[in-house]
Amino acid sequence: MSILDDSRQQKDEFFSQGHGSPLEHSQQHDFSGLDYFPENSALQLEVEPERFENPDLVHMLTSTGDVVEFRRWGRIKFSVERENAELTLYQDAHQGHLFLPFTDATSDDETYGSGRYLDPELLTDGRVRVDLNYAYNPYCAYNDHWSCPIPPAENRLTVPIRAGEKNFPGTAHAGGHNQSQLEAPGS
Repeated sequence: MSILDDSRQQKDEFFSQGHGSPLEHSQQHDFSGLDYFPENSALQLEVEPERFENPDLVHMLTSTGDVVEFRRWGRIKFSVERENAELTLYQDAHQGHLFLPFTDATSDDETYGSGRYLDPELLTDGRVRVDLNYAYNPYCAYNDHWSCPIPPAENRLTVPIRAGEKNFPGTAHAGGHNQSQLEAPGS
């Protein structure tokens, strides 16, 4: 079993039985595991980020209409299936961890319509590890009781990212959130 397979198995166990699972009790009863794309080594990236000199403070709308603050930390560039792509990395304005919300060409079809997330890792040499095989659905993909940041317009990829978590079965609102969510810096 690979590290990714083990991580997925632990997540499924947490979802089905764990205290704090995003699933409601009725969902846990029928839960048989999440659906994932097969592991794709081409989407395991360690890239040199383009750091922003003066990170803007941005306010991202959430699925419930709330607002959360992040700083635009940097940008990464990579290729997927011979197409160039770039994504902006954000830093939590309060806790400091890196956050990568995005949508791609699979959104609304194979994956959750409002996008997926990643938690990039800053490496000691200054590069960033972005393993798209760990792309996951926000908790609002499972039910409407959760408030989740909506990926900014600058992180809407036109290429497909066939890695990570797929759509959650039975999600009636897979693409139901408004994607126009990024306010002007500092607003």
